[in-house]
Amino acid sequence: MNNYSFKLPDLGEGIVVSEIVEWHVTVGDTIDEDQHIVDVMTDKAVVEVTSPVSGIVISLACEAGIEIPVGTELILIDNSAAQSNTEVDLPIQAATQIEIQAQTVSEKIAQRVIGSGVLDNKVILSSPSVRKRAAQLGIDLRLVAGSGSSGRINNSDLEGFIDSGGAQVSGLQNQSSAGEGVLKNITTDIKISGLRKVIAQKMLQSKRNIPHYSYVDEIDLSALEGLRKHLNDHRQTNQSKLTILPFIMKALHRILPDFTHCNAHYDDSRQMLMQHSAVHIGIATMTTHGLMVPVVKDSQALDIWQCAAQLATVTQVTRAGKATAEQLSGSTITITSLGAIGGIVTTPIINAPETCIIGINKMQQRPVVIDGQVVIRTMMNLSSSFDHRIVDGYDGALLIQSLKALLENPGAIFV
Repeated sequence: MNNYSFKLPDLGEGIVVSEIVEWHVTVGDTIDEDQHIVDVMTDKAVVEVTSPVSGIVISLACEAGIEIPVGTELILIDNSAAQSNTEVDLPIQAATQIEIQAQTVSEKIAQRVIGSGVLDNKVILSSPSVRKRAAQLGIDLRLVAGSGSSGRINNSDLEGFIDSGGAQVSGLQNQSSAGEGVLKNITTDIKISGLRKVIAQKMLQSKRNIPHYSYVDEIDLSALEGLRKHLNDHRQTNQSKLTILPFIMKALHRILPDFTHCNAHYDDSRQMLMQHSAVHIGIATMTTHGLMVPVVKDSQALDIWQCAAQLATVTQVTRAGKATAEQLSGSTITITSLGAIGGIVTTPIINAPETCIIGINKMQQRPVVIDGQVVIRTMMNLSSSFDHRIVDGYDGALLIQSLKALLENPGAIFV
């Protein structure tokens, strides 16, 4: 037997530990070179790790949700001479363990399987490795509650089902004293891990360490909306459709040279403010895994159409889970938007170590008094938060007023 020890690689940017988010293989699986074997979390993104060799999985470093140092053995693979196309036998010890475990699990959950009330038509979402392990153990995946997106069953769900002896059954009905057909109240403990854990840590750190203050003002976007519609109606086929975001980006390019402390990083440990001449705009983006912030780099060098194109590119790859660490780092100021559900006011949390964040709220038509007359205008509240250690209340208000002046008179953005 020729065993290959694949160690957790250095994923860049000084990462010393990474969290195992989800395994896509299990012990006994036959894997191919470059096959996706595991997702690991850095402080920037979820990274897909592939196998450098083909072979049979002998052991895995740990369960999902555990952090391991760079250089630690991630997976041990038997990569003996090329295997035949027929089914490869598991090592005797592994096969025996699986057989014993299958018998134990089957005995524990046999009664739960019978009459469980799970619908025969239930759609099962899971990876091939999860299905294979369930088949080896004689487990019907329709009985397993999935914690992933759309109820997807991952390895940790299956292991939890096994460890509980089948107690974590999906959709079991309970015959209670209140009558038949009453659903049993099932409390599910979900370990916070992966991207959600990183988000939680960063939000706590930002809110705890930065003395926030927020400022909100309303913006009359009627003129800008007219310009945006005109530009979109006459755009070329290779030009991305304009939303309000590129206009805000271009307006920020105009005013930030007068507010350099708002396009900056504050290093609390060194008591040092690092002001930037380039404007790298972070765009808070919701994904199926959680909130991420891809960055439009050197946006001050782009025209409005290029801003729209870059904006579309970085947000699309982020939502697809394909953003690189480079695309998710280096922002100097962040824009956050909840789109059509943006509400009236938000109090966004600063994307540390930045000193400012701009929040876009819902755009809607509202009655407004102009020259003593009530008229209908397209209005939007603009929320912002600042690091009060660096940006005084007056300066923060002045920045938003300068941004408001440009957005309400959009022609001035391009002068």
